[in-house]
Amino acid sequence: MAAARRLKRVVASQPGFINLKSTSDSADLVSSRRKRVNKNKKKNWNKHSDVNDVEEFLEDVRHQERTTGGLLSEKSDDSLFFLDVGQPKKAEQKKEAVEGKKRKGKTSRPLRIDLILQHDSLIPPPKDVLAYQQPNAKKLRRIAQKAEHLAAKGVVPRRQKQLLNRRPVERKAKKSVTEANNNTDREYYDIWGQESKDSSDPWYLQQTGKKLVKRPEKLNEKPSVLPAVEVIAPGGSYNPDFFSHQALLQEAHEVEVKKQKEEDKIERQVAVNKEDTATEETILREQVEGLVEEENEEETAPNEEDRDVAVGAITLAEKKTERQRKRERADKIKEQQRLAVRQRIDNQQQLFQLRSIKASIKQQEENTKDKQKLRKAKQEAQKSQPRRLGRLKFKPQDLEVQLSDELAGSLRRLKPEGSVLKDRFKSLQKRNLIEPRERAKFKRRHKLKYVEKRAFREIT
Repeated sequence: MAAARRLKRVVASQPGFINLKSTSDSADLVSSRRKRVNKNKKKNWNKHSDVNDVEEFLEDVRHQERTTGGLLSEKSDDSLFFLDVGQPKKAEQKKEAVEGKKRKGKTSRPLRIDLILQHDSLIPPPKDVLAYQQPNAKKLRRIAQKAEHLAAKGVVPRRQKQLLNRRPVERKAKKSVTEANNNTDREYYDIWGQESKDSSDPWYLQQTGKKLVKRPEKLNEKPSVLPAVEVIAPGGSYNPDFFSHQALLQEAHEVEVKKQKEEDKIERQVAVNKEDTATEETILREQVEGLVEEENEEETAPNEEDRDVAVGAITLAEKKTERQRKRERADKIKEQQRLAVRQRIDNQQQLFQLRSIKASIKQQEENTKDKQKLRKAKQEAQKSQPRRLGRLKFKPQDLEVQLSDELAGSLRRLKPEGSVLKDRFKSLQKRNLIEPRERAKFKRRHKLKYVEKRAFREIT
């Protein structure tokens, strides 16, 4: 308390400080009785220390800086006071009114909301230190000082000396054929020279980056030929024709029949066959499976001596004499000669079959053209079909069909069906703009733990 009062007295005694707020609160605090508090603990400092007078002084200083841009004691008299000369004369008022009528248009006054949002503080904003910083500023400043010091001495830097000692290139006539890039004798081209390079040189255009990259033709093609918004069939109208409505119902019926067939197929595959079910006979056979095998093995086991004799006979039969080998070799040579003669005769016979060969070649070409047409037609048909872009297949949206007794007949009694957002999402998938997706499955990381509160437990 004593330190706070001493600081207040020192501040109040300053000649240049003008207090804009009343000091009645501070007088009451001074007149209040002093409390005896042990201040050897930080907790008591924060609790029993009174710094209101210091806060008031600082708040008054900040108020003066916001409103006047500084302390009032430091301002000049001209900025604080003005000379009041009374109301202007009537002649001057009329003259100003006439000049105001001659002006074109009315003076635009700012809106009240703009005045509220304007910055009314006279304190300048703090400087952005990062805006004045430059990377490696100290190093660049040292390099610049060193360059100035060497220039004052007349020393030429090494890089500039190399440029001055460089031999000028003799200009030759331009060749029509573009030279290779790895040619060491290629003429030197000065990019800062006045003479412009021939823009028809493809190598020059490629190296200077002036040659535009050719856009692939595939990027200009649309991923699907389907329109962005497909028009529904005539049977989907609020007041459709009878035959068009029946056609739409037939189409929806076929879709449902196809779904039912797929479900029945899955049920047949999963169903258990009654013949494969276990009976008492099959269970008994499985239980007695390994009891009769030992007797059958003893009866059917062959003798070891007979087995050795059979193996020896096989080895003796595989061995051939020299005469047999010569005979086989001669037969092999004769067979090769016979096949060569037959091939030569067939080639001679083909000379007389040129007409039939031409007809067969023509037939093959026609078959190839037909296959190409079919392949092209298949590709065109696939453009209107959704492709497989991800792990999921595209599932078309269900047809929105109303039965005959559900037709409204007028727009006022028509009920909205379907979702525009879902329709657009399915359209993007069908036009191959996005891949088919499914709703993300929410999986809890931890199980929910149910705890009974204490208040509820006391009631129950």
